[in-house]
Amino acid sequence: MILDFLKKWSGALVTTRKELFVGAIGASIGLLCTEAICRWTLGVSQPWFVIPMGASAVLLFAVPASPLAQPWSIIGGNTVSALSGIISYKLFGDSGIAIALAGGLAVSSMFFFRCVHPPGGAIALTAVLGSSSIHALGFEFAFMPVMFDSAILLLIAIFFNRLAGRKYPHHPQPAKNTHITSDPLPSQRYGIQREDLDAALASYGEVLDINPGDLQEILVKAQMQAQRRHWGYLHCQDIMSRDLITVRPDSSITDAWNLLAHHRIKSLPVTTEENELVGIVSVPDFFIDRHNPAMQSIPRMINSKYVHEIMSTKLRTASPDQSIAELAQAFTDLGMHYMPVTNKQGKLVGMLTQSDLLAALFSNSSSSS
Repeated sequence: MILDFLKKWSGALVTTRKELFVGAIGASIGLLCTEAICRWTLGVSQPWFVIPMGASAVLLFAVPASPLAQPWSIIGGNTVSALSGIISYKLFGDSGIAIALAGGLAVSSMFFFRCVHPPGGAIALTAVLGSSSIHALGFEFAFMPVMFDSAILLLIAIFFNRLAGRKYPHHPQPAKNTHITSDPLPSQRYGIQREDLDAALASYGEVLDINPGDLQEILVKAQMQAQRRHWGYLHCQDIMSRDLITVRPDSSITDAWNLLAHHRIKSLPVTTEENELVGIVSVPDFFIDRHNPAMQSIPRMINSKYVHEIMSTKLRTASPDQSIAELAQAFTDLGMHYMPVTNKQGKLVGMLTQSDLLAALFSNSSSSS
């Protein structure tokens, strides 16, 4: 009964032992370095360290992906909160009215300047209830030590989080459309859309501590995970082509082109005599260098003689036992039309194409229905 009650009222933060360890070490190092730098810089004749920095450290090192832990949140949030507290103290002293006004001004200021940072509330109260040395600083308190402490702690957090392999400052990175158009990626054209997320978040009528871009990325990954579970039994070797048309690196351009035309295919794996995959040549390679952003005015086939002069060597391959669900996103979002399948020795054993995937999906959906 008690455990159920605690679970109901406890937070649902998902973490790992590694993140717990990294967050604890980061907070300790961040506060130690910040205190040392501030003491050395500002001296002990005036307040050199603000106690609410401990709360800022929790956000910066334990949950650095939170919107409340981003650079502008800590710098702007702590500074405007300190100013709110100073103004309140100057108007009403250290009375209860000043405390209430400081908290209200801090919250409204942080929302107005889009820099909500929970420790700012404690900093506002520190400006009201602090020692006489804090009151003597006046508006200087907001900049020295509050803004200074915040900046030092932020710099340490940036260095530490990146050293720990975290993306900080954190902001969602929208996947680029390989066709350089405004269309969303194919995996994002069905199911939940960004406008659906915005409407759902707005329907709560309260602020949620999550970035809509992060939420959309999580949902896409969840959908992919569900697809992996559904299609996990289907592997490359089950649907890939095995009787392959290949060319050698020293094959002539003319022979390669004739093979493409005769077999009505769009690409040819380039292999050695030992069947080791060394490249691939497709229809666009005969005209332009796909890895060179500059468009050539003369088709490459005119000035080239052998396949190795135009073939692509930047290859993405699959393994025979790889799940189809793992590769689906490469064919949709990355715009791939084919993928060579190689064994552990790098030997070509098959080719997977969009047609193979469509046939498998259609066959499965038909049998399911």
